[in-house]
Amino acid sequence: MVHQKDSQSPSPASATLDASQSTVAATLLELMHAQGEVERLSEREQLLSSLLVSVNAVLWAIEWETRRVLYVSPAYERIFGRSASLLLADHNEWRNSIHPEDSDYAEHSLTQVLELKAVEDRQYRIITADGQIRWLSDKCFINQHATPDQPVIVVGIAEDITEKKQLELELQRLATTDVLTSSSNRRHFFECAHREYERARTQGLPLAFLLLDIDDFKTINDTYGHLEGDQVLLRIAEMGRGVLRRGDLFGRIGGEEFAAVLPGCAPETAMQVAQRLGQEIQQLSFSHEDQTYGVTVSQGLTSLTAEDTTLDNLFARADAAMYEAKRQGKNRVVVG
Repeated sequence: MVHQKDSQSPSPASATLDASQSTVAATLLELMHAQGEVERLSEREQLLSSLLVSVNAVLWAIEWETRRVLYVSPAYERIFGRSASLLLADHNEWRNSIHPEDSDYAEHSLTQVLELKAVEDRQYRIITADGQIRWLSDKCFINQHATPDQPVIVVGIAEDITEKKQLELELQRLATTDVLTSSSNRRHFFECAHREYERARTQGLPLAFLLLDIDDFKTINDTYGHLEGDQVLLRIAEMGRGVLRRGDLFGRIGGEEFAAVLPGCAPETAMQVAQRLGQEIQQLSFSHEDQTYGVTVSQGLTSLTAEDTTLDNLFARADAAMYEAKRQGKNRVVVG
């Protein structure tokens, strides 16, 4: 019997062609998939790059042992005003930009990351390429998943907090400073005075307390007006800050009353300071509507003794001495 060839069965050549086409199709699909992955990766890279450009904080990474900078984000050039390529070539570019007063702290706090694994409260100043001073809040973390044979990588984010810091400093200034005279206000003056008193008592150091009150200040206000009285207060505050030594405390503690604490000042030196202050104030000249006038102050001075148990003891003696100076005719220093 003769069997006819099945017309539906593929020829060997046809089967080979189908297999080849399938391979090509599969390869094409793989290429299309790979191309799609490349495009997605490119999109992600572009998105990440856009995000890094827009973030106003410096992302950075260093190899700990060599301090080689592995990465720094675009914000570095905006905030530091310096070239990122120079930083990548030499890590000292960052360290050299830190404010000299903060450099030791910045270096020490960075080394703590080895022990703590994360340091999140570093604030220090930098000096930009054009001389501006900026505040940074710099957080850093260590790569805890590294194996023993891998280098230690420290990554961080440094945020520019200059505006926030300036606001904090301004709020602190307003809270501690007399608005009119820019001297310490009463609360801040006595907080600082208590610290100096405790230090003097603990270390056995001399300390002087001085109170001064403007003579006949009510008459000045009544005669020339309160604006003129304000000018008198301003000039006396400036004189007080100018005459007193560096490290002395000076503040306005009442309407026309000022106080000073002189750490490490022996009684005879304190008297010289008080007398000079009184003389300098007496030489001030004021004018109002073609009228010229001067002012004087009455001062009460006292010094720390072994019997003093609180700063209030000194304040009370100085206050009593000041009123005694008023009774004796004003424009003088009385020791209490």
